Amino acid sequence: MSTHAATAVPQTQKTPLLQSRLGSFLAMVPLSIWVVNHLWDNLAAFYGGAAWQSAVTEYKHPYAQAFTFLLVMLPLLIHTIWGLLRLRPAGFKPNNVAYPYYGNLKFIVQRVAGLGVLGFLGAHIWLAFLQPRLMHGQAEPFALIAYEMHFHPPTIIVYTLGVLGTAYHLANGVQGFAMGWGLLASERSMRRFEPWSIVIFLVLLGMGWGALFALYKAGGTDEVAQERRRIMVEERKIPASELDH
Repeated sequence: MSTHAATAVPQTQKTPLLQSRLGSFLAMVPLSIWVVNHLWDNLAAFYGGAAWQSAVTEYKHPYAQAFTFLLVMLPLLIHTIWGLLRLRPAGFKPNNVAYPYYGNLKFIVQRVAGLGVLGFLGAHIWLAFLQPRLMHGQAEPFALIAYEMHFHPPTIIVYTLGVLGTAYHLANGVQGFAMGWGLLASERSMRRFEPWSIVIFLVLLGMGWGALFALYKAGGTDEVAQERRRIMVEERKIPASELDH
């Protein structure tokens, strides 16, 4: 029996073809491009705060920020609804005990990772994008996120796991996309694509964890600590007397 046949085929039979393809398309095209670009931009942290802010938080055109937000949020919302509908009891019946195949394991891990990524992205979008702009009128400063990465263990742990889940969900999603659109139509083609799926996962994971390492390393420097204290004083989160300590 195919490692995918026991999982992928019953699911697609319960999901309208157009709905399934639309959901996978929105995941692969705009969201995948944005994720890869976002991970790449965050690698600018290796070159310092100014380079990171220019690559990640600054926009060349006044409408670019709103356009990017809509370009990401609308497909993300549709893909989230589509994914959650597939987790309904009627359409999501794990059978890993009866069929302990590799494909079945990927099937369940993909959906667990999707739920984890949903929580991670929700927190990340709010804390790193919306909250700084809505509450402070500016993008998140490099010094604050770098300092949190270095000195606040829950932050680095959540981001480490979030990047891991995102890399897996996207890499495995590429294979699912190819299957759903008929690009991988045979068991042999699925097996031959498997190493490429692993490569995509490792590349995405390397980019994401590399950016986290750069932020963590920068967060321990005196320059970042001083900039953070200055920002905290301006936002009246700490007394000005601490600025020189």
